[in-house]
Parts: sequence; structure tokens; C-alpha cells
Amino acid sequence: MDVFGEFLGTILLILLGNGVVAGVVLPKTKNNNSGWIVIAMGWGIAVAVAAFVSGKLAPAHLNPAVSIAFALNKTITWGTALMYIVAQMLGAMLGSILVFLQYRPHYQVAENPADILGTFATGPAIKDTLSNLLSEIFGTFVLMLGILSFGLYHMPVGLGTLCVGTLIIGIGLSLGGTTGYAINPARDLGPRIIHAILPIKHKGESDWSYSWIPIIGPIVGASLAVLLFQIMK
Repeated sequence: MDVFGEFLGTILLILLGNGVVAGVVLPKTKNNNSGWIVIAMGWGIAVAVAAFVSGKLAPAHLNPAVSIAFALNKTITWGTALMYIVAQMLGAMLGSILVFLQYRPHYQVAENPADILGTFATGPAIKDTLSNLLSEIFGTFVLMLGILSFGLYHMPVGLGTLCVGTLIIGIGLSLGGTTGYAINPARDLGPRIIHAILPIKHKGESDWSYSWIPIIGPIVGASLAVLLFQIMK
């Protein structure tokens, strides 16, 4: 059930998270151009809901960087982490397909390739490899340090997920404006693969030259958070 929980939770994460992005950036939606604050809040709610549902069946990692960090922390085995990561990737891909089905008429009238890609994967406001990488490292470091710290208080599932969702909103508002804060390799890579596959008019390229940053950055950031947490204990 743990693996299914990660799969189901990540579907919900992407459906709600990329769903709010699609609503904001695609043309002729009810919430078109409602702005970054709406996106950040939408992602926070998406994480809280997905983690709460997944937390009934699994640890609610929903993020390969988090699973890797917990394996480094020896909370789970590396074999378990690998199974979670596979489930997270598949869930992210399916969630992205569901977003496309939800907003299909709006994709058909969308003409900006950057907007279309933005409903699947992240991208930098200004391309600067080092700064973009640091943005993903910093954001995921804060996320993982928060998750580990919340765990010290033995919170009920509902309160813990609310705290993580609120943290996601804070990271988005404070640190997310530079890269769109993937802070989750599956959240970016899975939908980016679907973007490359789906026959969407005017979709343009999938920007694979950037794709390594939202994979490596979160893994490094989460791993550094575990190292610091172990020193602090």
C-alpha cells in the first residue's frame, strides 16, 4: 500500500498543482492571469491535500528528493526509496495527463510555447545556470529541513500536512519566483516527458537542456538538509 499511496498522492499533487498553473497561464480560463500568489497558494494546497491522502497509505514523500533524503537518514531502505521514486514518477506522468484532459480546449487555443510548457514543467525567469541551480537547492533544503523538524513534534497527519503545505506556500512566495520552484524531480521530469509526447499545437520544445537543474538541485538540497539535521540532533 505504501507504493500505491505514493502513486496516488503524486497524481493528486500534479493534478492540483499543475492544474492551478494551467488555469492561470492558459487563455480563456476563469482564473487566467490571476498571478504568482495564486500559483503558490495552489501548490501549497495541492501538497497538503496530496500528502493527507497519501499519508493514509504511505509516508507521503511524493518527491524523489525527499525519499532519497530519508534513505540517507536511514529512515527507509534504499530499495524502498527506489520503489517510491518509480511510483512518484508514474504518478506525476499520469497527473499531468489528467491536467491536459481537464484543460484540453484551452491548450487548443494556446499559442505561447512557454506558457504551454509552464503547465507541465518549470523554467527560469532568467537563465543563469548557477543561480537557477542554487534556487532549487535552497528551496528544497528549506523544505526538507522543515519536514524533518516537523517530525520532531510527532504531529497528527492532518496538522503535519497543513504545516508542509504552508511551508510550500512560503517557499513559493520567497524563493520560487526565479525558477518556478520545482523542489521535486518527479514533479518536473514526469510532466516534462508527457509534454514531449502529447500532440499539443504550438507546444514548442521541452527545454531538455534545463531539465537537469530541477532534478539535481532538489536532490542536493534535500541531502544537505539531512546532513545538517544529523549534526543538529
